[in-house]
Amino acid sequence: MKRILPILLLTFLAGCDMLGIESPEKVAATREADGKAVGGACRHAGRAIEDCYALNKKADRAAVFAGWREMNDYMRENKIDEVRPQTAGAAPTARSAEEAGAEHGAEKAPAKSREAKAKDKAKAHES
Repeated sequence: MKRILPILLLTFLAGCDMLGIESPEKVAATREADGKAVGGACRHAGRAIEDCYALNKKADRAAVFAGWREMNDYMRENKIDEVRPQTAGAAPTARSAEEAGAEHGAEKAPAKSREAKAKDKAKAHES
């Protein structure tokens, strides 16, 4: 009986992965791989590393930077251009809004002053 208990204990501890209990080493490796993937994706999308940190607060910063740097080196070596995100729900950046305005030849109209808005409102109310 005394010999069986340690064997059962070791068998149980070795089987923790089968039960869904992850070891700290596995969790650390997963976090690093996720961070590298996030960093690489940010670089490929043309995001600055600071923007990548701000958008992915839970990601490990060292891993994000490592992935960003690896993707940067890869893109330079293979002369790959950045790919801007084209999702419908994404808010356009200031840079892309300026580029869009320049492409269409549109200029921003100056904002009306408070007085001009008040006069327009008064005229509409009088009618």
